[in-house]
Amino acid sequence: MTYHVDVQADPAFAGVISTAALRRAAAEVLRRQSAPPESGLVLVITGDAAVQALNAQFRGVDAPTDVLSFPADAPPVPEAVDYPYLGDIIIAYPRAAAQAAQAGHSAEAELLLLVVHGVLHLLGFDHDTGAARAAMWAAQTAALEAIGAPVSSPSESEEV
Repeated sequence: MTYHVDVQADPAFAGVISTAALRRAAAEVLRRQSAPPESGLVLVITGDAAVQALNAQFRGVDAPTDVLSFPADAPPVPEAVDYPYLGDIIIAYPRAAAQAAQAGHSAEAELLLLVVHGVLHLLGFDHDTGAARAAMWAAQTAALEAIGAPVSSPSESEEV
C-alpha cells in the first residue's frame, strides 16, 4: 500500500536528517493502523521558535514543544492534492536533538519517535487518560520496533 508523506525541512536542518527514514516511519504507522489507501500527510521539520508560535496560536500554550499534530477534517478530505489528506505534523528539530541527548540516543531516533507519535495523533490516538495512553504507547512501541528504531515509548505513567 502506498502512502504520501511530504517531508519539508527547514534548510538549517535539511542536511542532518534522513527524510527517507522519516517517510518510512510515517508510512509504517499508517499501514499498521489501516489508514485509508493512498492517503498522505505533511511532515515539517523546523525550529523551536516556529513550533512555539504554532503552539501559542493553536493550543493557547506559549511554550516550546517537540511535536504538534494538526489533523485534517474527518473523514480525510481532498486538499490541493489528489489523495485523502490526513493532516500536518510539525517537529522542532532543536528540541528533538536536546531530548535525544538527554535520553542518550541519536537525534534521528528521537525524530522517528516524534514522527510515529505525531502520526498516531493524526489518526485519533491521544494520551489524555490512562486507557488512551496505554493504547497509544502500545501502537507507538509496535511501530518503533517494526522500523527498528533504537528508542522506546515512555512508560505508561510518563507523559509526552
